Amino acid sequence: MSGECYENRNGEGCSHVDPDGQLFIRSQSVVSRVVAGETLIVPVRGRVGDLASIYSFNGTGSLIWQMLESPRTVGELVEAVAQQFEVEQPRAEQDVKQFVREMISVGLVEVPTSVAAVGAEGPVGRVGLVAADAR
Repeated sequence: MSGECYENRNGEGCSHVDPDGQLFIRSQSVVSRVVAGETLIVPVRGRVGDLASIYSFNGTGSLIWQMLESPRTVGELVEAVAQQFEVEQPRAEQDVKQFVREMISVGLVEVPTSVAAVGAEGPVGRVGLVAADAR
């Protein structure tokens, strides 16, 4: 499993994922709501909801989705699913890994960018800002 390659729905960013240690998070290009106990996910493309691609999650999927509001490992997701739904750890692990793979393949979940990259205040980031301000 650790040698698998996932791409987002645009075919970008192939990365080898170690599901046991890799962090995952919800994609920022979706909108989600809980309606009648079901989690509904709508991908947003070009500032418009893609109503032809609505996803619906059951209780297990909803728990995983809720947890992915912040970066989580597969191990954390497995532990929560096994505990919440009282299933055997191997079964929870198999199901969670499959679910995460499917969410990655359709662009609902992604590997978060590193904190250093998000808060790039290193010399390159400052040079770029200085150059932009000078124009």
